[in-house]
Amino acid sequence: MHQNAITQLFNIKYPIIQGGMIWASGHKLVTAVSNAGGLGLIGAGSMYPEVLREHIQKTKAGTNKPYGVNVPLLYTDLEEILEIIIEEKVPIVFTSAGNPKTYTKRLKDAGITVVHVVSSVKFALKCQEAGVDAVVAEGFEAGGHNGREESTTLTLIPQVAKAIDIPLIAAGGIATGRAMLAAMTLGADGVQVGSRFVATHEASSHINFKNAVVAAGEGATHLTLKELAPVRMMRNKFWGEVQELYKTAPSTDDLKNLLGRARAKKGMFEGDLDDGELEIGQVSGLIDNIIPAAQVVKEMVEEFEEARKQLLSFSMHG
Repeated sequence: MHQNAITQLFNIKYPIIQGGMIWASGHKLVTAVSNAGGLGLIGAGSMYPEVLREHIQKTKAGTNKPYGVNVPLLYTDLEEILEIIIEEKVPIVFTSAGNPKTYTKRLKDAGITVVHVVSSVKFALKCQEAGVDAVVAEGFEAGGHNGREESTTLTLIPQVAKAIDIPLIAAGGIATGRAMLAAMTLGADGVQVGSRFVATHEASSHINFKNAVVAAGEGATHLTLKELAPVRMMRNKFWGEVQELYKTAPSTDDLKNLLGRARAKKGMFEGDLDDGELEIGQVSGLIDNIIPAAQVVKEMVEEFEEARKQLLSFSMHG
């Protein structure tokens, strides 16, 4: 692979970014991905400020390669989180779930490369206007919190690519080298991979959850709770309770009460497969083993090159 807009922007070898997923993306996963030539992202969404600082410091000790932090802008401790990121000189920040205008300038003034995650062309344009360095466009196949538009990666990527001039990272349903080639053919400069990195040895997720991802087949996940914030999760006992509640035409408060607190932690970090919220993407149906993170990167790159050669040998002109 030669340099392109994303490998140059982040100064990495391969245009593969590991999603900063809650309860999965601690320093072990991040250092493994960054050392393998991708970009590891710490998932700040499940960390108290001091825990985040510890993960940043351990990441710096574990790699001399670029890394970043993913920050959902819905945070209660947001001010403190941003101060730690600036103090610790984190080179790259991916923001999500909020207005990119609010913090982009502050982060860029601190010398940080800023990327924002969107699920529509409209928000991609807002990001470009706000001065972000790149955009992640995430299709609704993706696990966890998701766009209301329900645009799939296949339709979203070319539309965003056509609309913006800054580098574009594709996300949602990408776990293989072939999917990376497809996304880049559609106009992306790189890919962000979430679910595939959950099923790695270095992910901090509970082994029960990792095994559930490996066992998951087609149709194992569903997008639900749109009234609060759309989230894709595995069907389990808790998911069933949500569906039962929907039959009663619930208010948002009813849904909030059922969701309660720390539901995602219970499932993904503590391994409660019945009562936990198990956030994972549709592509879990393709994942059938738990392997080292470096192997994920290596296999993706090899498969990408192999698929690219196969396509080159095929011609419509016979």
